[in-house]
Amino acid sequence: MSPTTHPTPSTHPTPAPARGPFLDRLHAGELTLMLGIRTSRTADIVQIAHSTGHHSVMVDLEHSAMSTDVAAQLCAAAGSLGMTALVRIPEREYGMIGRLLDGGAHGVVAPRVETPDEAEQIALACRFPPRGRRSQTTTVPQLGMRPTPARELNPALDGTTVVQVLLETPAGIANADAIARLDGVDMLAIGANDFTAELGVPGRYGDPRLRAAVETVAEACRRHGKLLMIGGVADRAVLGSLLTIGGCPLRLTGTDTALLYQAADASARTERETHDGLSAP
Repeated sequence: MSPTTHPTPSTHPTPAPARGPFLDRLHAGELTLMLGIRTSRTADIVQIAHSTGHHSVMVDLEHSAMSTDVAAQLCAAAGSLGMTALVRIPEREYGMIGRLLDGGAHGVVAPRVETPDEAEQIALACRFPPRGRRSQTTTVPQLGMRPTPARELNPALDGTTVVQVLLETPAGIANADAIARLDGVDMLAIGANDFTAELGVPGRYGDPRLRAAVETVAEACRRHGKLLMIGGVADRAVLGSLLTIGGCPLRLTGTDTALLYQAADASARTERETHDGLSAP
């Protein structure tokens, strides 16, 4: 959301606010590119994401030692460029959600959710009362740090905060319908890497149980009007096949760590080949 955007507050006492442009884009079927940030610690990576046509970033606190302070600054930088910034929080770290949202994050990705209660705790932490339990504040980067009364700030943020629940275990898949039914949960996602590992076949994306899981979650999302993201599938052909079942067009193009490695490896390989060519008799 643009830091100067002020959605019209709702007058209903317990509204389900209109969703923001990020979710609108996905519901409309528009390709949406997301860059994962794990290693970078400055806004340079956000600028790179923006200049390469990405619409969003996902700051990964589950698999990095990055501080919440740095994560919030990256999110605020993304927001200033009109991008959407999500943060993948550490497993069941409900307490940091409010600080990240107050610092500029537009939503969270909650990993390894297995029960409706776990999903509900995430959703409640992301919304202001009476819809949730988020603590009140008056100044946030999403609204330009302008002191804003609760009657305006709450619906503005509630309507644009994104809650993505990541299902990575058979238990989570089994509870997909009950999780998708919850108010405040916007997206369900399947983490294929962890899910196949849980099945004892890590990285075997062609396993029929993964396809069955996608079918189960896709049906739950259709029934309750939620989005489904499929992540962690490196094989593009398999991913394409799974997406036809019901995946939304949110694509994680890679993480900064992996992309840096790929570029460094390609550059080193080119230099070795050039050197070998010059050295050949």
